[in-house]
Amino acid sequence: MCGRPSPGSLLGMTSGPLIDPARLEWMSGELAALARRVDGIGAELNMLGNQLRHTPPVPGYAPPPPGAWPQPAPQPVPPRPWPPTQPVVRRPPWWQREGVVSRLLAVAGAGVTLVGVVLLLVLAAQAGLFGPAVRVGAGAALSAALVCIGQRVRTRPGGNVGGIAMAATGFAGGYLDVVAMTVFYGWLAAPVGLAIALAIAACGMALAVSWRSQWLAVLVLCGVAVLAPALTDGITIPLIAFLAVLQFGCAPVQLLRDWSYVHIARTAPVVIALLLALGEHLINGGTEHRVALLVACIVVAAIGAVSGVAATRRVATDVTASTMLAISALPLLGSPVLVDHQVTVAVQGLLAAAMLGLGAYSKLASHIRIAAAVAGLALLNVCVVVTRAETLPIALFAVSVAFLAVSFQQRARGAYFMGLAFALGGMVAYLDAVAPDALVTADRAAAVLGVSTILASLLGVGALALLVRQALHLGLVARANAEAVCLPAAIAGLYAASAAIIAACVAVGGTDGFTVGHCLATIVWMLVGIAMVLWSQRTAANAHAALGTGLALVAAAVAKLFLFDLATLDGLLRAGAFLAVGLLLLAAGTRYARSLASRGDRKVSSDSAASATR
Repeated sequence: MCGRPSPGSLLGMTSGPLIDPARLEWMSGELAALARRVDGIGAELNMLGNQLRHTPPVPGYAPPPPGAWPQPAPQPVPPRPWPPTQPVVRRPPWWQREGVVSRLLAVAGAGVTLVGVVLLLVLAAQAGLFGPAVRVGAGAALSAALVCIGQRVRTRPGGNVGGIAMAATGFAGGYLDVVAMTVFYGWLAAPVGLAIALAIAACGMALAVSWRSQWLAVLVLCGVAVLAPALTDGITIPLIAFLAVLQFGCAPVQLLRDWSYVHIARTAPVVIALLLALGEHLINGGTEHRVALLVACIVVAAIGAVSGVAATRRVATDVTASTMLAISALPLLGSPVLVDHQVTVAVQGLLAAAMLGLGAYSKLASHIRIAAAVAGLALLNVCVVVTRAETLPIALFAVSVAFLAVSFQQRARGAYFMGLAFALGGMVAYLDAVAPDALVTADRAAAVLGVSTILASLLGVGALALLVRQALHLGLVARANAEAVCLPAAIAGLYAASAAIIAACVAVGGTDGFTVGHCLATIVWMLVGIAMVLWSQRTAANAHAALGTGLALVAAAVAKLFLFDLATLDGLLRAGAFLAVGLLLLAAGTRYARSLASRGDRKVSSDSAASATR
């Protein structure tokens, strides 16, 4: 019997569904749009019919008979393309991606082979196996063979990964062989060994540039850096020398290729080795290697500076080169643990001058200014070395004022933040040298406060003023939020100004000058507060900040007058302080009221003139 088949039987006879869901969705959308258009046309026809029914007929007009108007030929509707369905692409796991497994195997093979070379050179010697010449010769032969085989393998299809790994293993093995002959066996003099190692490193880098393979250079550098300490008995001067040769030998690569990982791999090992050596010297002491370590720090910093500048001049966006320039100078910042104060001042001063010069050189990329951070640390070393506890704030505030002056002249935010850092350090040192107890006890003030306090206070007030001014000028703080900066700066500035006044009075009159100094300090507080209040009437940009700061200072002065001066000052000074503060308050109130009245009169007159012109 030939009945209509059921839907289930139809689905069973096919290999997939008969209806495309995407096509069905598109058709539904088209039908809905068509329905909306028909509804719109119907509404327009109803509106036109209503207009015709309410419009009188035109005399002499007869409607044309049906079919009189020419009908346009139907235009074929082009078929709308079906929306393509985007297949969901699932990325395979990282270990299943192309080339990942081969690279992992190649790197692992290179590492294991290099470990075998080191074991051949060291453990075989400790066990007395073979002879030194056989061990060294076998290592050299294996290294040369790996380089040759790597070149042949790379020319074959799919041999790029294996060829790079073999060549890198060969160059690293040859370098380690030279290290063993120079340090472990002592067959080569240090200059000869370093020269041969430099030649091997240069050949390896030349092959990497020729093959355009950054990973060849990185594998050579990492292999030597990881395994060389096993041949030099740890972090020693010979190890640092061979790592510095790598840093120098790979520097020309920066002039030819923009290889960031090579910059890191050639700089980080020698810097880490130097920092570890400096830490060991600091812990264990010793004097036999101080000069050698200092020279190594200078050489590494010089290589990093020259190669970093060359790289940034070639590629202005090479931020890695600027970062490595700064990192290469880190061991030199730790050189004060090696030498005395005079040499430290000379070395750190030259380092600061060089780094500041690089940061200020306008023809270099802007990110080279990271060197200014190194210069700041060098200047901090100089400040700490050449000063004592009471004079350290003077040095820190002086450097802060210098950086802030540069920021003011060049609108440089980097210089501002350097000045801010030194100002914060100066405040910490200032509070340590001029503690609050020195301002409330006459004996303590006579013992602590002096000329250095006066100088540090004046420089501190200047630094605070420049910090606030530049924060607003550079847009680091919005004008509407100026009170948040002005008020803390004013409090800190009053503390420093009070210390300067009390120190000056103590220097002149001893303990008797202590009470005079506090009397003058209270009057200065009041004068500054009143000046800020009156200035708020003359400025429009920072009126709220000036008024709030001024009123806070006035309140602080009155509080000091009643809480401290009333109990501390002598009779005549106490009366003089109260009289002076009272008269200043009266004068300030009168002046402020007159200022408000004059502003009101000017506003009324301007409004009258405006209405008259209308």
